[in-house]
Amino acid sequence: MKRWLGSAVALIALSVLAPAGAQTTIKPAVIYSTGGKFDKSFNEGVSAGAERFKKETSIAVAEFEPSNETQFEQALRRFAQRGQDPIIAVGFSQAVALEKVAKEFPNIHFTIIDSVVKLPNVQSVVFKEQEGSFLVGVLAALASKSGKIGFVGGMDIPLVRKFQCGFEQGIKYANPKAELISNMTGTTPAAWNDPGRGAELAKGQFDRGVDVVYAAAGSTGIGILQAAKDRGKLGIGVDSNQNHLHPGTMLTSMLKRVDLATYNSFKAAQAGQWKGGIQVLGLKEGGVDWALDKDNEKLVTADMKARVEAAKADIVSGKIVVHDYMSNNSCKP
Repeated sequence: MKRWLGSAVALIALSVLAPAGAQTTIKPAVIYSTGGKFDKSFNEGVSAGAERFKKETSIAVAEFEPSNETQFEQALRRFAQRGQDPIIAVGFSQAVALEKVAKEFPNIHFTIIDSVVKLPNVQSVVFKEQEGSFLVGVLAALASKSGKIGFVGGMDIPLVRKFQCGFEQGIKYANPKAELISNMTGTTPAAWNDPGRGAELAKGQFDRGVDVVYAAAGSTGIGILQAAKDRGKLGIGVDSNQNHLHPGTMLTSMLKRVDLATYNSFKAAQAGQWKGGIQVLGLKEGGVDWALDKDNEKLVTADMKARVEAAKADIVSGKIVVHDYMSNNSCKP
């Protein structure tokens, strides 16, 4: 990851397959991150985008769910050999394997989500998670009665620290006196798929006075949010809209539109307008947001909504600049 990931959107038009309006025959494919396709979070968001494309076009989407990271390279190469195109690689962990395979198959188009691979036939989509996390941090501070707010991340990596840092900035913006208590689930990819451990960490935070917890941990978040429900605390989901998991105790979800990134990649390829390069998607681009629906509307007062929307507008306009942890590996500018 480089410092320029937090820069403005850069769309590098390296290749255009056909004139605008043309329809190209494609064989799309998705290789998910570890943690399972139906993790109710990151992978499932990608799946939703692929399913939307399939329903609209009746074009089948090949899929592979790896059980471990050693399968990434083999899966990418197998799909490329079969002529699948474009191929979406889900998650930063696929970057090394993708760079190798993309060089071997320069005529196949690859999209990687959450990392950057600088090759002409690779489209890299990254997000300003700190901006969406800022918004749910504002909401957490406004909803908390104890002034103690929790964060449970998955694998302890800079990307997850990026969520935590944005969340903390939002909390302090709304309530400078509030305290953030944070834990990471682990230091290996297994941290993304350990609901039991997530629940333990959340319960430990509740014992310390936390009454709102943000789960940024993939499938591990299922345990965190369940623990919040069991203790009568408020949970905040991530990536997909997870409000429906526990209506009444889900304060909101930080939306990361990996579904849109997936759908747009396939649609662009079908239209002959797929482009390699880097896309950085934040609030302004509709890449992140917060969720308000029938499952959490009773928890969000009109004043809380107004405060969050005002912060959102100020971020979009540039009045509020949310610091990106990955720019200097620190939560301090």
